[in-house]
Amino acid sequence: MARNDDKSKGFHQPFARLGGLRDALPSTKPELRPEDFPATPPEQGPERVTVRRESGKGGEDFTVVEGLGLPAAELQVWLQALQRGLACSGAVEGERLRLRGDHRFSLPDLLLRRGVKRVVQG
Repeated sequence: MARNDDKSKGFHQPFARLGGLRDALPSTKPELRPEDFPATPPEQGPERVTVRRESGKGGEDFTVVEGLGLPAAELQVWLQALQRGLACSGAVEGERLRLRGDHRFSLPDLLLRRGVKRVVQG
């Protein structure tokens, strides 16, 4: 009986303790928060943004957003909102955002909802 109790506590199951950490992982489903992507875009925003696909090492696809013209702190805020909206990872590289995956078709709508006036595929 003691042996059965050990299994229920995860003693013989090395990954049992990881089950409680599952909620802390990033979501695999897009999360469109109203504060990130309002129904009516704000009046102020970048005039023109270029969205294009790049290939990384090993053939991995990235979507690059250029021309936002925002300060570094604001770029980080935009990156985090887009990561939630696309359920992907990314990084700020200089004055551009680099998102993992090919998001050329879903990204323009999110950018327009954040206040970008015109999105160009390049």
